[in-house]
Amino acid sequence: MDYQETIDFLYSQTPQFQQIGAAAYKPGLDTVRRLAALFGDPQRRLRCVHVGGTNGKGSTAHSIASCLQSAGLKVGLFTSPHLVDFRERIRVDGGMIPREEVTAFVERFRQVCPEGCEPSFFELTTVMAFDWFARSAVDVAVIEVGLGGRLDSTNIITPELSVITNISMDHMAQLGNTPESIASEKAGIIKPGVPVVIGESAGTVREVFRAAAEKAGAPARYADDEFAALTASPAPDGFLEARSTPFGPIRFQLAGLCQHRNLRTILCALDQLRRMGFPLTDEAVGEGLSTVCDSTGLMGRWMKVMDSPLVICDTGHNEGGWELLGRQLASYGPKLTAILGFVNDKDLDHIFPHLPKEADYIFTRASVPRALPAEELAVRAAKAGIRGAVTFSVEQALNDALRQARRDPEAVIFVGGSTFVVADLLSSLEKRNR
Repeated sequence: MDYQETIDFLYSQTPQFQQIGAAAYKPGLDTVRRLAALFGDPQRRLRCVHVGGTNGKGSTAHSIASCLQSAGLKVGLFTSPHLVDFRERIRVDGGMIPREEVTAFVERFRQVCPEGCEPSFFELTTVMAFDWFARSAVDVAVIEVGLGGRLDSTNIITPELSVITNISMDHMAQLGNTPESIASEKAGIIKPGVPVVIGESAGTVREVFRAAAEKAGAPARYADDEFAALTASPAPDGFLEARSTPFGPIRFQLAGLCQHRNLRTILCALDQLRRMGFPLTDEAVGEGLSTVCDSTGLMGRWMKVMDSPLVICDTGHNEGGWELLGRQLASYGPKLTAILGFVNDKDLDHIFPHLPKEADYIFTRASVPRALPAEELAVRAAKAGIRGAVTFSVEQALNDALRQARRDPEAVIFVGGSTFVVADLLSSLEKRNR
């Protein structure tokens, strides 16, 4: 197989949550353990940081990885989903896994996989990442949970540190329909004796985490307590600046409103890693946080993709994400055109109240099978008092918004609602720039 044939095999022969949703979700660890054993259990040769939660886990994982890289360590980073290139999921020191390594792994899998072993897309790519990190002899691997925690494929690792960012109502069909049930699933990454950092928690959710950590004998730190006094403010150049941190003044390359909360979790995790002996000097952390997008390839987090007109995209896609996104977007008032699309399993009734009322809207559909049709999105939004135009692709929606923006030099365009809408936007822009 060549690389394109390999990617076609991965997308067509293994069920992919990114494309089809719940039908691809395979709870349980038996298959991934069996698969990992076929490759010599590479996860057992890795020192890992395990990052779970509902929102912010991607930003947190990339930020920790960037700081560890700046400290001079060789760092593996496994995240999901990808936006443009499959290889974004598996990186060493920011560099994507080589195409020939993806092909070689899949060919090995097809040779050694016994009859009846039918891993999902995520199970297969998880073991691919562990294998590549082990063969690359990374010093540490930062592993982002895919969905949930307790039964997620990544949960066959025993990490040095577990991190849980927060809890929001998302993926309820798989994880439960209360904050407590979702927290219980996320808490499944807490391991016996392994320190855990909890980002945001309160009330009954805090009690779920406290009980899980106590049962596991896992020392727990709560970032929203320890870093409650942390203040951060946007700088004119687009960075987020914080002064009173354990690492001195820092400039964070991620400036979305949600990143103030994420920063508390990140700093608590980095402080814990430093206490555990990782060489995280003030200088390494400062450099790592100020270059996180550049050093790890992170995209889609309050990301400016055009200057004139200003075009911003963000992958926030659930109630927790939109609570903050909506506030940030509302500051643009009637200058804002929002291009929105969602997948068909999102609880839109809890997202619509956070959409800014003064914006113009263009409803669209991402190019994945589980995307909600734009016409249906428009009908549901209208019932919530939000009206807009309908287009049938993100590229068309962007072109329409850019034509409108020519009449207003202060126009701002936002693209989001779904990770896959952002992926289509970035793919479209990549084609324009070729």
